[in-house]
Amino acid sequence: MASMPNRVHASQRQPDGEVVLGVDTHRDTHVAAVVTPLGGVLATEAFPATSVGYRELLDWARSFGTLTRAGVEGTGSYGAALTRHLLARDVQVFDVNRPDRTAQRQQGKTDTVDAQAAARAVISGRATAQAKTGNGPVQIARMFKLAKDSAIKARTQAINQLKAVLVSADPALREQLTPLTNPALIRTCANLTSDPGYLGRDDVLDATVVTLQLLAERIQQLTAQIDELKRRLAGLVQSHAPQLLERVGVGPDSAITLLITAGDNPERLADEASFAALCGASPVERSSGKQQRRRLNRGGDRQANAALYRIVQSRLRWDPRTQDYLKRRTSEGKTRREVIRCLKRYVAREIFSLLPRAGLTPVLA
Repeated sequence: MASMPNRVHASQRQPDGEVVLGVDTHRDTHVAAVVTPLGGVLATEAFPATSVGYRELLDWARSFGTLTRAGVEGTGSYGAALTRHLLARDVQVFDVNRPDRTAQRQQGKTDTVDAQAAARAVISGRATAQAKTGNGPVQIARMFKLAKDSAIKARTQAINQLKAVLVSADPALREQLTPLTNPALIRTCANLTSDPGYLGRDDVLDATVVTLQLLAERIQQLTAQIDELKRRLAGLVQSHAPQLLERVGVGPDSAITLLITAGDNPERLADEASFAALCGASPVERSSGKQQRRRLNRGGDRQANAALYRIVQSRLRWDPRTQDYLKRRTSEGKTRREVIRCLKRYVAREIFSLLPRAGLTPVLA
């Protein structure tokens, strides 16, 4: 729970000076702290995570001075709606990671302390990642992709369950269904109850037939949902960033994944190196003394990294320039894995140059 409001006397307010907002977000309440540019805490207070609460929080923070920057924890989850509210009102929002364990051991752990730490992270420059706006076609794609991935997972589970039921089914039924391919198996199972030869024999067989039929119908419903979501996602990328689809190896699924990683406001990324780091495609320095070396970046958005990998694999199969690059680098002593890492970095650079920018985003039909 949030601590009690920590207000200050009116004489301590700075109507003409800059203040920085820090927010520790939760599902039902957000704890906010207003801090001066020198790190002094002016006030802290808790607000409900509602539209009214967001307005009250912003009005409260602006009553202490000029508010142009805010540090918010969880800008992609509990703080997403608040982030959109602040960005729409010309407040620059930075995504703040939770305080490190050393600071927690020294100062303790409360919502108020976390909110103050969020504001100080902005002041010190430790919080440099600007929040995604989450208010455009990319956010729409994020919702569709979430539903599609969930449906794919549920369909896979249903298919596995159907086959597990079939393993212990009546021998006559199992022998008829086992040789079928997946599409034929699902169609046949969906129509099992219409075959009177399988009904009325005994209760176990009846239960098996009904279970197979229901699972097959569920698979068909999920497949229809997946196909519809794929169509919507393809339409979004075709309207929002058709230039991505013109590149070798970039399909709708990879394009959508990379657009989601960049967000609706990719201009917040300083350069292509920032985007590569966001995708986990940039090497990490591991040098010490005379030893100069780099290691694989295991951070970043792993789905975006996987999308880059799929693009590289497609190009290695179909693109002559990429194939020539592989031959040249392997002749220099590089392994295939090292060459793929280099290629992912090049693809990240290429994708960044094609990302829609503010003012250049096509209007969705």
